[in-house]
Amino acid sequence: MKPEARRLPQVEGLPIIGVFLALVGLFMILAPNVFLGYRIYTSFLTTVPPVLVLALGLTLVIAAGEIDLSFPSVIAFSGFIFAYLFKTYELTWLAFLAALAGGALIGLVNGILVAGIGVPSIIATLAMQFFWGGITTVVSGGLSYNIRTIRDTAVWEVFVGRIGALPVQSLWVLALAIFLWFLLNRHRFGEHLLFIGDNAKVARVVGISVNRERIKLFTLMGVLAAFAAVLLTLENRNFFNTQGQGYLLIALAAVFIGGTSIFGGQGSIVGSFFGAFIIVMIEAGLVASGIQGFWVRAVVGLVFIGAVIFHLLVEDPGRLAALRRLLRRDG
Repeated sequence: MKPEARRLPQVEGLPIIGVFLALVGLFMILAPNVFLGYRIYTSFLTTVPPVLVLALGLTLVIAAGEIDLSFPSVIAFSGFIFAYLFKTYELTWLAFLAALAGGALIGLVNGILVAGIGVPSIIATLAMQFFWGGITTVVSGGLSYNIRTIRDTAVWEVFVGRIGALPVQSLWVLALAIFLWFLLNRHRFGEHLLFIGDNAKVARVVGISVNRERIKLFTLMGVLAAFAAVLLTLENRNFFNTQGQGYLLIALAAVFIGGTSIFGGQGSIVGSFFGAFIIVMIEAGLVASGIQGFWVRAVVGLVFIGAVIFHLLVEDPGRLAALRRLLRRDG
């Protein structure tokens, strides 16, 4: 029993799972009419998937010691491609593939800028965020596209339909999370990403093609952002050229709350999975609890830093001992 107890904190994402369950319990007490029913959880399974897809992709990027700030514009650009092809030519599956190809193109450009030319990823992807956002506004004319009839197609049923009360997109993101967990933790590509994030120079010495893996990484992130765009556009049955702009800080917060190291070399798919639910749940829980809206951002900030600190202390108890020694010394 004792050895198992000592190993328990090493379960991936355990601290953030604890935070998630604690918040659910808290909101069940504060807002029982909402959180003791199933509708709020169905709503989460509808709204969280795009954020979750982005957070999972960012987990890989940040674990590799990089950052991608261009994905909000990928959501807009790929969403436009999908909506335009459907509205103009009534294409569905080809529109879906074209949207993914658009995201892959942006990711490939990001990878070439970072790995091929040597532009820091924060600069390269920030520039692409502005560039592709502007391109989307130009080609769309700043207009929105109503695609209500998409609901009558197979592509809608396959990606965002309903199995009873269960949104299908929740099953897609669960499958994606499992796939990316194995990719990061059980595949050579994930091993290379963690190695690069820990020390890129050493990774080159041991024979890892750092530039090639970075290009693959950013291309994958582009495809994932495009997939999030398709889910969002299908669920809303509408495209607007600023869609995705509100996801930047939310997705990043989900990743860091989940325990992925900002310095690279470590990533938690499980942590990002529950981190995304926490971020989305907090706002709904606070509103349902009757707390005024302007407190939401403040509480999100507190939960953000609190979850990160809790994660650090659980994963490395030596930090708590060091803090106690510091406080005693100062006292």
